[in-house]
Amino acid sequence: MIHLSVLRDSSMLLSEENIYMLCKELTRVGVADPMGSDLYVVFISNEEKKIPLWHQKASNSDEGFICWDYHVICIQVKRNKGEILDLVWDLDSDLPFPSPFNQYVSDAIRPLAFGDSIYRRLFRVVHAPLFLQSFASDRSHMKNPAGNWIQLPPNYDPIMAADGTANNLNEYIAMSVEDVANLESMVNDVYSNKHGVVVNESILTRFFSQLPGLHP
Repeated sequence: MIHLSVLRDSSMLLSEENIYMLCKELTRVGVADPMGSDLYVVFISNEEKKIPLWHQKASNSDEGFICWDYHVICIQVKRNKGEILDLVWDLDSDLPFPSPFNQYVSDAIRPLAFGDSIYRRLFRVVHAPLFLQSFASDRSHMKNPAGNWIQLPPNYDPIMAADGTANNLNEYIAMSVEDVANLESMVNDVYSNKHGVVVNESILTRFFSQLPGLHP
C-alpha cells in the first residue's frame, strides 16, 4: 500500500484538514480516481459531541479507546465483480492503513454495548469531489477565548472553499438524529448535497454497500 507517513504523523487536532489533504494525495498518486469519485469524507460526531472510538493513537488505553468530540475519516468505495472491497483511511488509527471497511467497523467503531444513549455515533458522509470544493476552515476552533493558539497551526494557508467561504467546519460537525433520512434518498442525495448526508449506526454498513464503486 501507499506510504503516507508525512500525513499520518500530522497533528490530530486537525483531522478534517488532514483528511482533506489525504484525499488530494490519494487522487494525485493514482490510488484513488483522479476526480476522487470513489472517496467519501466521513465526519463522526453526535448531538453531545461525545463519540467513542477504539484503536486511536491518541489513547492511553490498551485497546486505544478514546471519546472524541468529532473525528474525520475517509472511506474508499471499490467493487470488483460484485465483491465489496471498501477501505477506511484513518490517519489517527493504529489499525492497518488503510483498513478493510468491515474490520474498521468491527474494531474501531464497535457496536455500543449500552445501546441507544448519548454516545450513539452519527456519520456525515460527504462525496469527496463536493468536499474538496466546499470545505473551508479558518482554524478559529484552535484558539482559546483570548484569541491565542492552543497549538500552533500547520504552516500552510487555511483551506478556503471554491466560492470564497472562509469557514464552514461547524456545518459538517453539527448533526442530530433528525438529520437521518430514508436510505434510498440518502444514497442519491450524497452526490448533490455539499454537506453530504447523515447516517446512523444501524444503516452505516448498508449505506456504503449500496454506493457505486470503481474497479480496483
